[in-house]
Amino acid sequence: MFGIGTGELLIVALVALIVLGPERLPKAARFAGLWIRRGRAQWYSVKSELERELAAEELKRSVQDTRRSIADAGTQLRDAGEQARSGLTELRKGTEDLLSDARRMPGDTAPDARESEAVTGPTLPPEAIAGDPTRPPIAPADNAEDARGAAR
Repeated sequence: MFGIGTGELLIVALVALIVLGPERLPKAARFAGLWIRRGRAQWYSVKSELERELAAEELKRSVQDTRRSIADAGTQLRDAGEQARSGLTELRKGTEDLLSDARRMPGDTAPDARESEAVTGPTLPPEAIAGDPTRPPIAPADNAEDARGAAR
């Protein structure tokens, strides 16, 4: 770990034996082992606490990302709802326009048709409106003789 080989370790043990003596060496070894254990325990507790904090931060980021995606989905849903409402409003307006056009067509005997005629002007005669394209054209009523001759 620190680059200490077997020979160097033997030299350190021999110096410790000479300095401490045979009576105090086992006690010093136990004391050194105790401090090494405490250091390792402290290191592992710091390491595990850091890992827990990193995991908590990761979880917080994940929750924030999920909240953002939910907010984005909510915004998209609101926008889609607004588009659907505006489309429905346009459809209603178009339908109302079609109904008002249909009410203005000739042959309508509704009382409000006469009122709208006064506002918009006279409506077209039935001959002016395009009919069924598969039927032959009808001759004008002014030329009654020509119409009888064409029918024979």
